Amino acid sequence: MLRLFVGIAFPPELKLRLSLLQNSVAGAKWVDPGNFHLTLRFIGEVDEGVAADVDEALQWLKARRFALELAGTGVFGGDKPRQLWVGVKRDPALVALQGKIEQALLRVGLPPEPRKFAPHVTLARLREPRRDDLRRFLADGAQFHAGPLPVERFSLIASYPTKAGSVYEDQADYLLVG
Repeated sequence: MLRLFVGIAFPPELKLRLSLLQNSVAGAKWVDPGNFHLTLRFIGEVDEGVAADVDEALQWLKARRFALELAGTGVFGGDKPRQLWVGVKRDPALVALQGKIEQALLRVGLPPEPRKFAPHVTLARLREPRRDDLRRFLADGAQFHAGPLPVERFSLIASYPTKAGSVYEDQADYLLVG
């Protein structure tokens, strides 16, 4: 079984900039900067046959290159904050790519993604954070901006859980058209 997702990898310089946002928030389990990415579609655990079908479906996908911009920070979870993130500016080409990926995965028999696409980069998962820490994090990150980052490809990525956190490994890359 493979635990898979489709995503966009980031260059080392951007990963470094994002890591500088990871400051003192009690109760935060920070994502390893090497794992920063933009998830386009979480797939979950599948066998090798389904993984091969996913790979083939993604090879046929045609979508345009575009530029990605990151801006601001936020928290998912409302009254029970569970995740710190950096925002991704909505872009029609990004939304179109994600929609094409979703359709390709539906065609190979995967269930539809139940959540609305909310592009973001996860910085940390939270367990009972202090509200003051969250306010400071949001204020410090409000002006964060990175990009435009040219996006020329997306990837099928395997996630291997370890005690130290997940290890990601590209399974295949798919080029976007000019």
